[in-house]
Amino acid sequence: MDRRSLLGAFSCATLTSPFAFARSTEPGVTDNEILLGQSAVLSGPLSPGAITAQRGAQLLFDEANEQGGVAGRKLRILALDDALDPAKAVDNYRVLAQQHQVLACFLGVGAGTTLAGAPVLREAGVPLVGATAVVDSVRDKTQGVAYYTRASQLRECESLVHHLNTLGLRDIAIATLGTPGGQEVAAQLSSVLGKVDLKPQGVVLVAPDGSNAGDAGRQLAAQKPQAVVLFVTGAPAAGLIQACRQAGCAPAFYGMSILSGEVTMRMLGAKAAGLAVVQVTPYPWDGASAEAVRYRGAAEKAGVPVGYHSYEGYLAARVLVEALQRIGRELTRARLHASLRSLKLRVGSVDFDFGSGQHTGSRFVELVYVRPDGRFTR
Repeated sequence: MDRRSLLGAFSCATLTSPFAFARSTEPGVTDNEILLGQSAVLSGPLSPGAITAQRGAQLLFDEANEQGGVAGRKLRILALDDALDPAKAVDNYRVLAQQHQVLACFLGVGAGTTLAGAPVLREAGVPLVGATAVVDSVRDKTQGVAYYTRASQLRECESLVHHLNTLGLRDIAIATLGTPGGQEVAAQLSSVLGKVDLKPQGVVLVAPDGSNAGDAGRQLAAQKPQAVVLFVTGAPAAGLIQACRQAGCAPAFYGMSILSGEVTMRMLGAKAAGLAVVQVTPYPWDGASAEAVRYRGAAEKAGVPVGYHSYEGYLAARVLVEALQRIGRELTRARLHASLRSLKLRVGSVDFDFGSGQHTGSRFVELVYVRPDGRFTR
C-alpha cells in the first residue's frame, strides 16, 4: 500500500476499518453505508481528466446522500491510484474487492488496466461501472464484469466518417496512439472509411505522453491531408496540431472522445479554433436539459469545473445509483449485476440500455467545435 495514493471518499474521509463490515451480510454494505471502489490514473500528466470525472461523480453521490442515500445508506467511494499501470490496477482491484470488500467498482480508466483487473473482479463478482478509454475488443473480453456508459469506439468512427463524407473530404489522415488500442481504433477507422470508398492517406503513431508529437505533426504535414482524425489525448493533440501548422499544413482536425478539448484549448488558446471533437456525453451547457441544469448548479456550488469530463462522471454515477435504487434494501453484488443487466434509463438526452446482454449501454455521440473564444459549440 505504500506505493499507492489512497483517497477515501475522494480524499474527503478516512479509511473505514475492515471490521466495520462485520455485521454486513454482503461485502461493501452496512446498515448505514455502501462502499464503492475505484482504480484509476490519479497522478501524473494523464490524471486531470480522471480526477475531474471523479469530482463530477461525487456531485451526484453527494446529491443522493443529501436525500438519504440509497435505501437509507450513504454512498462512499474509496479511490486508488494505478498510474495507468495494469500491474498496479490488478493489485488495486484485489485490495478493493478482497480487503475492503467494496460492493462495486466505478470509473476505471484505460483498456490495459481494465483488461488486467477484470479477472479479479469476475472472481469476486464485483461489477465495474463507467470505465472510460476502453477499446471495443477489451469491452468484449470484459463482458459480464463491466458496464460501459459511453458509446463504443466503432460508433464514434461511424459517426465521424459519416460527417467527413457528407462534407466531401477525401484526403484523410489518421493520428493515433502508438498502443494496441490505438492501432485497433485506426483499423476500425480504416474499415469504416472503406465502406464509403475512402482509404486513409496514412497512419501516424503518437506516443501516449506526446514525446514525439512534433515529429508526428510534421509527418502529417508532409501528407497534405484535408482532414486529420485524432485518437490521442489532449496534450499530445496540442503539440501535434501546432507542429503540423508550423510545417505549413492546415487541415481540419477531428478528435475522437479520448481527446480532451478543454486541455487542448488551454494549451493552444485561439489556435485551437476549428478543432472538432466527437463527444459521447451530452452538451454540459444545454439550457433546455433539466439534468444539465441541475448538474451545472451542483458543479458551480462545489467549485467543480463544468465540462465534458465532470458531466460524464456525473451521468455514470447517475446510472450506478439508479441501478442500486432499483434493488431495494437487500443489496448484493449479484443483485447489482442483475439490476444493471436489465437497466433501461433515459437521462437528459441519453438512453442507457444494458438489456439483451449489452456491455455498452449508450450509443450517444455528438460533434462539437471549438470556437475562437475557446468555448464549445454544437
